[in-house]
Amino acid sequence: MLPVTPPTTDLPADPSAAGLAPYDAVLLYSFGGPNGPDDVLPFLRNVTAGKNIPDERLAEVAEHYHHFGGRSPINEQNLALRAALQDELRRRGLDVPVVWGNRNWEPYTRDALAEARAAGARRVVALVTSAYSSYSGCRQYRENLWTALDEVATGDGDALVVDKVRSYFNHPGFVQANVDAVVEAYEGTPTDAPWPRLVFVTHSIPDTMQDASTVAGASYREQHLDVARTVADAASGRLGRRVEWDLAYCSRSGPPSQPWLEPDVNDHLAALAAAGTTSVVLSPIGFVSDHMEVAFDLDTEALETARELGMTAVRADSVGVREPFVRGLADLLLERAAIARADDAGLPRPAEATVGQLPPFRSVCVPGCCRMRDGVDSGRPAACSTDPWT
Repeated sequence: MLPVTPPTTDLPADPSAAGLAPYDAVLLYSFGGPNGPDDVLPFLRNVTAGKNIPDERLAEVAEHYHHFGGRSPINEQNLALRAALQDELRRRGLDVPVVWGNRNWEPYTRDALAEARAAGARRVVALVTSAYSSYSGCRQYRENLWTALDEVATGDGDALVVDKVRSYFNHPGFVQANVDAVVEAYEGTPTDAPWPRLVFVTHSIPDTMQDASTVAGASYREQHLDVARTVADAASGRLGRRVEWDLAYCSRSGPPSQPWLEPDVNDHLAALAAAGTTSVVLSPIGFVSDHMEVAFDLDTEALETARELGMTAVRADSVGVREPFVRGLADLLLERAAIARADDAGLPRPAEATVGQLPPFRSVCVPGCCRMRDGVDSGRPAACSTDPWT
């Protein structure tokens, strides 16, 4: 079992007492992806809006999607997660609507909020399908949420209020699901292969975004290192043998002159092979589901690199709809509701469960949190924070 700090028993466990009050709806809030070939280029234009990236460059990225028929797996995976979360909430006696909205494609955030409002919701709790804190993983979602709330405002004084759960990279449910996936991958490694080295993989970001990502004393990279260390230690205990590990990155974009977090997973595999490593397990610890960055960057490119290098490579699952992860999301929603009730009543906040060495991150972000670049703000208002505009 993972050493949890503080114990999850410190959280309210009886939904009949207060449940998700004051929230009357849940927003599953994600990145989005194209549903067919005609969607790909418009979707990529949405993703890169304001960055002056020419269509010729977007067409190169579009080939990743066309490799899979122009359809991203993320939408079906979000629907599966929404259904699993609804089932878990109902199992606990919590009958609240769970709406789904995206930053970059249908259904858009404003559509989901309009759906929740039409169903009678007035205070919503948002659950972002991004576990880590950075501009692209937190603040950009909050900026989009601000805009969406403005778009669904009715002007009648009965405003829709949205709060969010904290970044949950170090929540026991997310970490336990990753431990289970890594152990299963090791157990699925061919018996004649050498003991694998574990390579954790996450989405690269520009060095400037990394420098501006520090929250509670931990940057984007340090958040991942803390989770990786915790997962590797727990997996080693389960497997009865020490797991050696590294952190690598994928999915970098932008001009070659702009530094991004390294090493790239393909370069790292080549370096490991040159040093004599012949077997690896790839763990997509930076991702919640097996969407395009996993399906293309790992399952297509990285596994092909491993084959070319003569390496045995097994890819661990992302957390997806694994039971510990879904249960953990429900715990996070209950935790956020208990915090809201305590804040509304001026009472001390309840304990927040974590694993690893880092504290729980804020559910209400402080001014300047997760900027695009250190000392440089995007200039766009962001919801769920104590910035002056909120």
